[in-house]
Amino acid sequence: MSTRKREHPAPGTGATRQAGPQPPWGGPAAAGLKQAAPSAIGLRRAGPGEELNLLAGQLYLGRQAAQVRTLLGSCVAVTVWHPRERLGGMCHFLLPQRNRKPEEPRDGRYGDEALALMVEAMQRNGLPSSGFEAHLYGGADTLPDRAGMRFNVGERNIEQGWALIEHYGFTLLGVDVGDHVPRHVCLNLADGDVQMRRGQPVK
Repeated sequence: MSTRKREHPAPGTGATRQAGPQPPWGGPAAAGLKQAAPSAIGLRRAGPGEELNLLAGQLYLGRQAAQVRTLLGSCVAVTVWHPRERLGGMCHFLLPQRNRKPEEPRDGRYGDEALALMVEAMQRNGLPSSGFEAHLYGGADTLPDRAGMRFNVGERNIEQGWALIEHYGFTLLGVDVGDHVPRHVCLNLADGDVQMRRGQPVK
């Protein structure tokens, strides 16, 4: 577990920070990567050069796709990239966690399970999670003060994202979280470049 101290903007500020300097879900031609995977919900595969759009609860890790993109509201996306091995991916989770029974398959809708699936795939191919760079996006408050109630799903997702990035020892390179705006995120698997674009505020 990483012991790096967290220094990050409070959820809801919408702040952006720069920090610090299948074959896995990908089809039979993914550069000899090991295919074994636990039973799970939300894993995506991609053909060579495919532009993959992740829906809520889905995740991808591999080399086959050309791009992986998603649209976020209160959900959170974590992108990962290994600069030496040129292997990357993204998960898009809806809720931070659940009470999971041992016999139940892992489910990408939950942050702890989605990241665990990605890290297990890294480890099966001899890559420690500490060798990956990460970005964290999303967690918008999509129901601000509606009907006199506060729904803090986005805030809880952000906190889970921060905690998991620290737990697995990823090198955090970019963050844009909170506020009341949707976000479009795109990871380029050719070079690990991550592009994030904000949408219109939620009314």
